[in-house]
Amino acid sequence: MFNFADYLLDNFFLPTYHSSVQRAQGAQGAQGFAGTPERIAALRGACFVRDRHRCVVSQQFDLEEAIDRTTRDGEDARDDDGVLLIKDTSLVDTLEVAHILPHSLTKVGPSEEAALAILNVFDMGIAYLIEGADIDRPRNALTLTHKLHKLFGEFRIFFEATDQPHTYRIGTFLSHYLVRDPPLPITRTLYLAEGRAIDAPLPRLLAVHCAIAHILHLSAAGAYIDRILWDAEEHGIHADGSTELGRLVHLGLRMKLTSS
Repeated sequence: MFNFADYLLDNFFLPTYHSSVQRAQGAQGAQGFAGTPERIAALRGACFVRDRHRCVVSQQFDLEEAIDRTTRDGEDARDDDGVLLIKDTSLVDTLEVAHILPHSLTKVGPSEEAALAILNVFDMGIAYLIEGADIDRPRNALTLTHKLHKLFGEFRIFFEATDQPHTYRIGTFLSHYLVRDPPLPITRTLYLAEGRAIDAPLPRLLAVHCAIAHILHLSAAGAYIDRILWDAEEHGIHADGSTELGRLVHLGLRMKLTSS
């Protein structure tokens, strides 16, 4: 009998979650999912300009940009809004660009085709928005600190739309003591580039990310996936057959093929 929950787990949640964790953690295997260096560099530059060199959640200013500006202008160094950096009450931090929907969904292969089809279940026609080089467009990216990038990539934080344009309630399923800078939930209005020259993060993409996060949480699939991967890494394959061998083999073969 066809089990849709198992189909989702094997063809969408397990591979997508695993590749997102790798990418957010900077694992070597994640390099297979990266776009070209030029495309990623262009995406980073565009998002930093659009987001005013600030994390869209914590509002922290980018450390490297702050160093460059203070080296050039000293105490007169200012942020993108013209405010003196020395008067900024938020701490600087190293910022990164986070994809809303990950590169793993666009790799060519049967599992990825299934994942794209599942995306269209969430929002019909959305898959074409991240096909090919389109996945590295600013509409599919946010500027975040390293910690928030990791949590966002693992679907542990999410953006829920409000009734105001480009304004989101940013929530988490984690205990409040784990996410205190800033404390979540929090509501933020995303920056828009002058003249809309750079696309804003697309609400449709953030809505799908939010839906995935909620399904992972409500179904306990995230914890289940974590347990499978941790168990295999720490203890190997159990002789008593208790390891989810079939799913590990499926994931391992797919990751090997897509990274080659």
